[in-house]
Amino acid sequence: MVVDLLLWMLLCAFVAAMGPDPFLDPAAFGTVTGPRLVLASAAVLVGRRQPLAALALLLPLGPWRFSEGFATVDLSWLLPRTGVKILPLVPTSPFIMGYAYMTGRREAGPWRPVAAFGLITAVGVAVVLGAGGDLALWVSMVTGLAGTYLVPYLLGLVRRLVIRQRGQARLSAEAQARLRERARIARDMHDSLGHDLALIAVRAAGLELAPGLDPAQARAAGELREAAGDATERLRQIIGLLREDADAAPLAPVNEDVTELVRRARDSGMAIDLDVAEPAPALAGAVVQEGLTNAAKHAPGAAVRVSVGPGRVSVRNGPARGRPVARPGGMGLAGLAERARLAGGTLTAGAVDGGYELVVELP
Repeated sequence: MVVDLLLWMLLCAFVAAMGPDPFLDPAAFGTVTGPRLVLASAAVLVGRRQPLAALALLLPLGPWRFSEGFATVDLSWLLPRTGVKILPLVPTSPFIMGYAYMTGRREAGPWRPVAAFGLITAVGVAVVLGAGGDLALWVSMVTGLAGTYLVPYLLGLVRRLVIRQRGQARLSAEAQARLRERARIARDMHDSLGHDLALIAVRAAGLELAPGLDPAQARAAGELREAAGDATERLRQIIGLLREDADAAPLAPVNEDVTELVRRARDSGMAIDLDVAEPAPALAGAVVQEGLTNAAKHAPGAAVRVSVGPGRVSVRNGPARGRPVARPGGMGLAGLAERARLAGGTLTAGAVDGGYELVVELP
């Protein structure tokens, strides 16, 4: 409000300077400058929200005096007159330029500005024709319209497009950040929860077949195994929702030690033979965890052999001795293959002698 009040006072002062002297000719001042002050007041009142309306209100105060201009040029080679005003200026020209710039910044649709500029052009043509239609007047009028209205409007339009582009870039960066966070959550759920649920299912399967249990306890262990399998399937579906098709496969490897992974799997009842040769590659933990998780889910009770060397990591399991606790079709191998590719290696996986083998070779 303070800014608009100061703007109104300044604009009224410039409008008053354009008209008759109030002390020498009060009547002319009232009849000429009075309506102009009303238009200026209305323009300031609506200009902040509707700059195009302010342009229309200030139209009678536009650059229609061709006696003063930004520059005077000699066009005697083209016109009979030597002094031609380029970009005519009046005291209200800076305010009109400001509202034209604001129109470019805030007016989204093209039709209203086009209609307004058509009206402004019609007024300029009428002024030139009323003054005799001299070619020099046409030059002054065209440069006045371009400099006072068109150029500021285009500058505002460019500024609005730049701000919109920055906003879209910021929204795109935020969307990418959300997608990366979703991929990270999916990776953590797959690597940690999926592994743990598979081990729970293995423990339950072993307990179900343990001797000495009465039928109720064995049935409870079987229900626990089935519940772990169902939870694994729901986890796979949730991971599929978190990961979109456009997402890149997770690239960060699991940092858990291979020996600790094998120990936890052995504690759950898996029979694992471990062979580690230092130095182990950085992807060893991810490969071993994926291999053990798949063996626990799809080949429960099978013997597993884990071999880790400087350039080769393999997890091989024998034939399954129980029912699988999860459906095939997860995303773990796809993400692991991408990690191996970025590390310069290759991943191979497939059935071997009734079992399954996962091998990652690295340079």
